[in-house]
Amino acid sequence: MRGEAGAGETEDGAMAERAAPGRVDRRRARTRSALVEAAQRLLAEGRSDVPILEITELADIGVGSFYNHFDSKEELFHVATEEALEWWGALMDRLTADIEDPAVAYAQSFRMTGRLHRRHPELSRVLLNQGLELARSERGLAPRAFHDIRAAMDAGRFEVEDLDLALAMTAAAVLALGSLLHAQPDRDDARSADLVTRSLLRQFGIPADEAERICSLDLPDLDVVDELVG
Repeated sequence: MRGEAGAGETEDGAMAERAAPGRVDRRRARTRSALVEAAQRLLAEGRSDVPILEITELADIGVGSFYNHFDSKEELFHVATEEALEWWGALMDRLTADIEDPAVAYAQSFRMTGRLHRRHPELSRVLLNQGLELARSERGLAPRAFHDIRAAMDAGRFEVEDLDLALAMTAAAVLALGSLLHAQPDRDDARSADLVTRSLLRQFGIPADEAERICSLDLPDLDVVDELVG
């Protein structure tokens, strides 16, 4: 009996050792996630010039753990911004996946992003912190907008001479709209987002009546989006 118990204990110990890497990986993932979330909170507050100690205290981890994941706070803030943008971009992909007309997909994404500024101000401020780097990012909203604009050009829906310039115009509109909505809390965010979207569509060659129709289409249930964001 003693021998059997010893064998069982040995087997259990071996299983624990094999499971340990999984636990370590999960713990590392939780620590990294806490750091990224802390950085996003600071970015939303416009506070990126803070010591690493303040970041780790906000994340509730030790200072030494910081360097197991990031070489500098600049790297952390870059990752925090990129991940926020990528998350929102992936959500836009999901909500526009069934739209066949690329001009409508572009418009729907912009209209929902416009509403993001008011409904989720912290996430909005992370986006605004990106500034015009938004148009050059390889993750998040920029590559999605680039894809939609190019697809609309290929389908004969958009008349665009310079794709990069069209993307820069889109990014500038996102940033300007967000800044205005934060500065004017009483402004109607939905109407403002739709007006800007309509102007962009007109600039890309969509006739006025068609731009109006596109911007009057129903959007996905934003309460569901709120739950996904929250």
